Amino acid sequence: MLKKSSVISISPEIMGGTPVFTGTRVPVQTVFDYLKAGESIDDFLDGFPTVSREHVIGLLETIVHL
Repeated sequence: MLKKSSVISISPEIMGGTPVFTGTRVPVQTVFDYLKAGESIDDFLDGFPTVSREHVIGLLETIVHL
């Protein structure tokens, strides 16, 4: 399992500092957009194969613990 701190990356060199899933150029907001639209995590992962299920679960667990 990924450490919570390794789920999100923010760097001015990657997507202008937009929070992305670590090791990808996929903005974190994208998974929330999918979920808000009624799509599943599997739908999101099918569309963004560079993001792992562990990334998404780690993100959601981090939010629950805030």
